[in-house]
Amino acid sequence: MASSLLSRTLLGHRLIRFSSSLPQNPLIFSNLFNKREFRVQAESYHTTYKASGQHSRLMASAAIETRSNFSTQSLSTNDPVVSVDWLHANLREPDLKVLDASWYMPDEQRNPIQEYQVAHIPGALFFDVDGISDRTTKLPHMLPSEEGFAVSVSALGIHNKDGLVVYDGKGIFSAARVWWMFRVFGHDRVWVLDGGLPRWRSSGYDVESSASSDAILKASAASDAIEKVYRGQTAGPLTFQTKFQPHLVWTLDQVRRNIEEKTHQHIDARSKPRFDGAAPEPRKGIRSGHVPGSKCIPFPQMLDASQTLLPAEELKKRFNEEGISLERPVLTSCGTGVTACILALGLHRLGKTDVPVYDGSWTEWGAESDTPVDTSS
Repeated sequence: MASSLLSRTLLGHRLIRFSSSLPQNPLIFSNLFNKREFRVQAESYHTTYKASGQHSRLMASAAIETRSNFSTQSLSTNDPVVSVDWLHANLREPDLKVLDASWYMPDEQRNPIQEYQVAHIPGALFFDVDGISDRTTKLPHMLPSEEGFAVSVSALGIHNKDGLVVYDGKGIFSAARVWWMFRVFGHDRVWVLDGGLPRWRSSGYDVESSASSDAILKASAASDAIEKVYRGQTAGPLTFQTKFQPHLVWTLDQVRRNIEEKTHQHIDARSKPRFDGAAPEPRKGIRSGHVPGSKCIPFPQMLDASQTLLPAEELKKRFNEEGISLERPVLTSCGTGVTACILALGLHRLGKTDVPVYDGSWTEWGAESDTPVDTSS
């Protein structure tokens, strides 16, 4: 049944091809930050699956016995990030789940699924940003329907009671998108791992590998479940109930109205050359420039050199320099709705917890023939 499920999904095909090429012996990875070696075991598919399930149950049982009073309900949602030290201390708590939400631009030639299989935070599940998305549009990784999100997240084994920590392979990048997605669907107990997997590894914490595992099965089941929803089929029991928050996601029509009504300050997270129209867009058929009235704060300005979120005072300075008033509503956008969420993350740290993201962003706006476009050239 497991192999059948894997073979039916695009994710499954990619996993099977890659896992068959992994050596069946321990792998050693050098940590470039502190020259520490990470020793991880790449096992066969069925062996890893069985061992992983038993290991998870034992660790959960031990965590319940040793820290029965722990609960993510007590964690503050005022700050949207947690440190790697905090996660390491609480990694085995039963009501905490960790998600690897790595995603990369096509020109980076990095495969997040393969990287997850090679090295991830112990116990982390893989969240497929492209897979858990709207299947009715050609726009990349758009927000899925409530039902589609609910069945996918349920297939991953996530419950409403769970606290979630999301990370990615760059530091803070696509993890912010998944943080925003959960908030859009009413789940506030979600945090981004500050500095992501690079910070985790540079801090000397262990990683694990899995050519195939319980997490891979769940990722494939999530992909299969959302495909069924968009085909109008029943997709299994739900462990996660959504509560849609429409104020956190904007459409093209809302952005168009905002040009005239100016209810929200519009911030674009793309690079300045793309915003100005001086550099071409990475996707073909999309005009260069920006939405009239918007301002540019490239998303790297939210982060320090180690790819961790800047302190509140530094973030305030960045927004003040571009004339953004924190007393007024703000809207964010980018290329495809990913890095706009990093701006929303920074604003959340400053107490602005109601910032909407324009989901279609420039990929949608720039492709339309009747949307106004400004350039700075």
